[in-house]
Amino acid sequence: MLALDALSNEDIQARLAAPAAERAAFLRAAAEAGHAEAQLVYAQMLLDGADVAADPRAALGWFVKAAAQHNAMALNMVGRCYDLGWGTQIDKARAVACFRVAAELGLVEAMYNHATLLALGEGVAEDKVAALTLFERAAALGYAKAINHIGSFAEDGWVHQRDMAKAADCYARAAEAGDFRGQFNHARMLIDAGNVDAALPWLARAAAGGTPAFVDKAVAWLRATGDARLTREGVAAMRNAC
Repeated sequence: MLALDALSNEDIQARLAAPAAERAAFLRAAAEAGHAEAQLVYAQMLLDGADVAADPRAALGWFVKAAAQHNAMALNMVGRCYDLGWGTQIDKARAVACFRVAAELGLVEAMYNHATLLALGEGVAEDKVAALTLFERAAALGYAKAINHIGSFAEDGWVHQRDMAKAADCYARAAEAGDFRGQFNHARMLIDAGNVDAALPWLARAAAGGTPAFVDKAVAWLRATGDARLTREGVAAMRNAC
């Protein structure tokens, strides 16, 4: 059994810098020896198919082992597996339970994930007030995705009266912090204010960080505006950044 405590930091770093197969073998050995962080990292490798063959079911098993050792990120990832059906059947209620506990442990990603399901009413009764409270907790810790969602709440008038100035401010902050949805929403606000020149670079940044599905949806929005410049330059800014 591998004893990480017997290895120096230099030894560990050298093994982590080894070729892919050796690095994966080292992390698996550490995971099998019961080290929670190694279990978490090895599980993520299995989930992503990074340096090992993808195996979502095995990944979930390792996330569960790490979560049993009170690793908050591992518990959050168990929730993600149940939320999205990675290695198991989708079970939104179990996802909510995992996110709630991990959020209580202070994990900002879990606060965001729990808030999202509360806002959607998936796996739990819809509660936008509680969702906003969690988004605000995550935002106070600098989590850009949560800042963007607070902007959406303000724009849509959920919980409080519609406040476009607050929405624009949140989107700008989320954009600066690197959230691609926040970058697109910030661009929308600039477009609405008539400042297309300032919006174009943000459209490009949103596309560079966004998923293909997100980019397709954003491009469809630009085309639906009917504005010739947005259809031409806005779409080009997003497509060229991918």
